[in-house]
Amino acid sequence: MIIQLLVLLLIAGICGSIAQRLAGAKRAGCLASIALGFIGAFLGTWIAQEFELPVIFSINIGGNAFPVIWSIIGASLFSAILAFLSGNRRTPPS
Repeated sequence: MIIQLLVLLLIAGICGSIAQRLAGAKRAGCLASIALGFIGAFLGTWIAQEFELPVIFSINIGGNAFPVIWSIIGASLFSAILAFLSGNRRTPPS
């Protein structure tokens, strides 16, 4: 049970971190990446269901499916919206 939770947190953190890089937002800490991964999973799954899109890549952890690709897509959208609203955008190096 504990191992499954740790693996789920690790996967959510990786998805959130990838999403931050794709969205161009400033990188946040580990807990923010984990939270972003879970928010992205909910948002991405909702978008997929609304448009009747298939689950592309899902990892089964302890009987629960975690949609990796939809998590990254949903977290990228959420991160981009937050960065746009807060003006917290990363500037490209000169």
